[in-house]
Amino acid sequence: MNRKTKVLIAYDGSASADAAIEDLPRAGLAEAAEAVVFSVADVWYYPSPTDAASPPVTPFDQEILCRGEEMRQRAMRALKECEIYAGRAVSRLREFFPSWAIRAETTIDWPGWAIIKKAEEWAADLVVVGAGEHSFMERLQLGSVSQKVLAVCQCSVRVARRSKAVATAPVRLLIGLDGSPYAERAINAVAERRWPKGGEVRLISVLDGRLAVAVPSLIPGLARWHRGKESAADNRAWLQPMMDAAVEALERGKAEPPALLVERSSSVSIMRSSSNLSPRALHLRLDRPLFRQ
Repeated sequence: MNRKTKVLIAYDGSASADAAIEDLPRAGLAEAAEAVVFSVADVWYYPSPTDAASPPVTPFDQEILCRGEEMRQRAMRALKECEIYAGRAVSRLREFFPSWAIRAETTIDWPGWAIIKKAEEWAADLVVVGAGEHSFMERLQLGSVSQKVLAVCQCSVRVARRSKAVATAPVRLLIGLDGSPYAERAINAVAERRWPKGGEVRLISVLDGRLAVAVPSLIPGLARWHRGKESAADNRAWLQPMMDAAVEALERGKAEPPALLVERSSSVSIMRSSSNLSPRALHLRLDRPLFRQ
């Protein structure tokens, strides 16, 4: 029996968290899944003293106990608000995914690490978070929960932003390829999902001009794709097989096998398909990569 996909949805009642939920029907997720709406109260919880039965000795002790009680009450109010937020999110998700098993969980902790810890303990397959709208200084001083989760989580992470795009607009995906096993995992993850009809996925590989004098067989990302003794400067010698393999993997996914019409030019290979997601292979030649590995 196949294990249900586990989706951990971080929710704090914000507009960005709402956007993450509203965007989930466009994520191509399985019809049978288990989801946890995880809401974290970002407050300090002062634990009850172990010797609470003992009366305070000094006025200072009394002040500490009073302040501690105030902090506990504040934390419990925040936790109650999280329960209300999470319940609202669960109701909305059940409208989108009636066949999912959905429940809410709340805790008191720092949101970033709480989400990461929950994802690891629960063995989540996907974590969904909303991108908060913070200024540069706020991100610098307070940090970004979504960035922390994205950097540390060992599973896939979906970061959603508020968008003006129409909810019924076709899904458009952009997948970066560098020949690595990680890029292959991304391709396989896309191929395994059931995307809304009319969607499109583009494959892009950004070429580093410094590879012109490199030996492909010595570069792990290129060794499996290069042919014979061609140099890395001969882009099509290794780029086209890599793109073709990615397109074939997408076509072997859950969508019905499409009829392809292939148009080729000197710099672009475009493949049009009648499947739900139409693979298009595209590569660009730049002096330096747009991302750092």
